[in-house]
Amino acid sequence: MNTLLVLPGPTCAGKTALSLRLAKKYGAPIISADSRQLYRELAIGTAAPTPEQLAQARHYMVGTLELTESYSASRFEADVMALLGELFERHHAVILAGGSMMYIDAVCRGIDDMPSVAPDVREAVSLLYEREGLTPLLDELRQADPAYWLEVDRRNYRRVIHAVEICRTAARPYSSFRTHRARTRPFHILKTGLTRPREELCARIDRRVDAMMAAGLLDEARRVSRYRHLNALNTLGYKELFRHIDGEWTLAQAVEKIRRNTRVYARKQMTWFRRDSDIEWFHPDDEAAIIGRIDRHLADTRR
Repeated sequence: MNTLLVLPGPTCAGKTALSLRLAKKYGAPIISADSRQLYRELAIGTAAPTPEQLAQARHYMVGTLELTESYSASRFEADVMALLGELFERHHAVILAGGSMMYIDAVCRGIDDMPSVAPDVREAVSLLYEREGLTPLLDELRQADPAYWLEVDRRNYRRVIHAVEICRTAARPYSSFRTHRARTRPFHILKTGLTRPREELCARIDRRVDAMMAAGLLDEARRVSRYRHLNALNTLGYKELFRHIDGEWTLAQAVEKIRRNTRVYARKQMTWFRRDSDIEWFHPDDEAAIIGRIDRHLADTRR
């Protein structure tokens, strides 16, 4: 049976570099599990693979969407499952690398069937969040879905927004769609997590933010600022720079906010991933141990 080699981990852990080396060793294509690298207009701010990196291995789910196209974890599941059906005809192993937690879970476990959010609902909820913050959305969620309101992380604006969008679209509680039943997949899944000590990861985040700014992130944010009401741009790096573009923050303030918010996001990613007991964690530099684990797994699957 074929194997999906999953490389989860927090932002800046080193997933892209290692995935390229593994792709070369195993002759495996790479599927990006980054919900924002899908958008071709956001290459700098999402640290999408460079043209040179894209030339080293066949990549999928990178730069395939326009900003105005809506997307979801359920659509990602459907798209990637169809893609894997084709790739496994030519490859024994395929790499899924990224830090979008729900997208990885969608492929590995399946995701509950949710209704597609109506575009007018998405825009209305986004505008309400921009103007008044999370408080009115939390109040609405408490009325529409008290069960989910009790369990949701009320500081996680993405989850709150998504739940409100579903409640408005379906006219029923978001929690009524959640079954938590894992789907059986027709391939093996090996999850090899990449992480680093906190101080090391924070230093890499700071360096990446500086590199993004040097590469033209501010200009990229200016080019897409007219689309800021879209969910795709409710994203680290852009939302902070929009505050600078609007004259609310200095550039130095915006950049420092990007650094801080990225560190917070990395902690949230690790909190999510550590709930998954199937992930075995490694420092990205411990490549020999990572390859040894993968080799043992692939040998076992061929017996």
